[in-house]
Amino acid sequence: MTEIKSHEFERFAEKPAERFRVFVLYGPDRGLVSERASLIASRTGIDPNDAFASLKITAADLQGDPGRLLDEVNAIGLFGGEKLVWVKGAANEKALVDALQILSETPPESSFLIIEAGDLKKGTGLRKISEPSRAIAAIPCYADDARALNALIDQEFSTEHLRIAPAARQRLTESLGGDRIASRNEVRKLALYCRGRDVIEEDDVMAIIGDASAVSADDAVDAILKGDRNAFFHATQKIIASKTPIFLVLQGCLRQFQLLDQMRAEMDDKKQQAGQVMLTLGRGVHFRRKPIIERALRTWQPAAIAREMNRLQSAILQSRQRQSLEESVALLTLLSTTLQSGRGS
Repeated sequence: MTEIKSHEFERFAEKPAERFRVFVLYGPDRGLVSERASLIASRTGIDPNDAFASLKITAADLQGDPGRLLDEVNAIGLFGGEKLVWVKGAANEKALVDALQILSETPPESSFLIIEAGDLKKGTGLRKISEPSRAIAAIPCYADDARALNALIDQEFSTEHLRIAPAARQRLTESLGGDRIASRNEVRKLALYCRGRDVIEEDDVMAIIGDASAVSADDAVDAILKGDRNAFFHATQKIIASKTPIFLVLQGCLRQFQLLDQMRAEMDDKKQQAGQVMLTLGRGVHFRRKPIIERALRTWQPAAIAREMNRLQSAILQSRQRQSLEESVALLTLLSTTLQSGRGS
């Protein structure tokens, strides 16, 4: 088995091409998947922007041509030398799974293959092939925990020779997570704002990142989970009027669905009821919110939760890439989730 754990990745990424030719990256944090895939690509020694030595395709491109991936991986570059094939947007497409099965038994000798996938269920498709294989590096990418967020903050601020006050650090970490690229962009924005100073204070974080404590994002998230459109509109109007970034509601909603995903898996694995799971995985939930979470656990099925996490991840990434559309993207995505909750109940 060659699964690269999160705490092992930095050391592994120093020389990934020495041991492997095939890399499968997957998980709910699409930003982290993309960031790590880019790092591995840069360490292969092949320029990803060289059209003669590198090919970027999507998993959808393989659907009508199941043999294409093997052809591309085994093809010789136009001017010789090694080749990089980079597949984005993968799930468990049959053409991709079938090709990976062959490559797990006969790895390429003069090409590298990088596959970027979403959140894959354990024991299925790409994970079923890559995790037990000694020829494939399987790299799960889950949302950053507090330790990873603090490391990201220190890394970005050190390049600007900035320090951050404890209260400011706590406020910042509470506003990050869910998507690595989005988190890194927020930290870089704060560093740019404070460039030339010695210490970042809490007021700086409030000015740039925003805060949802005065107008809580929980009200909006609860309305979404209940499928209550009127409550959703009321909560989001208050947030917008207070000039609190609507991004924080997207982020809070994603975290809630990640928790639901864990709880549903526990329910299904141990044949438990929602109330029983709340006693273990729901201990950190405020008592007033527990009935809402229990109801959501009965309403949302595992497949629907997975789809919703992918939609929220995509919306978070899109809102960070095109900040002029942040409010529109967030509101449309969150309203769709609210309507889905209402249909389920």
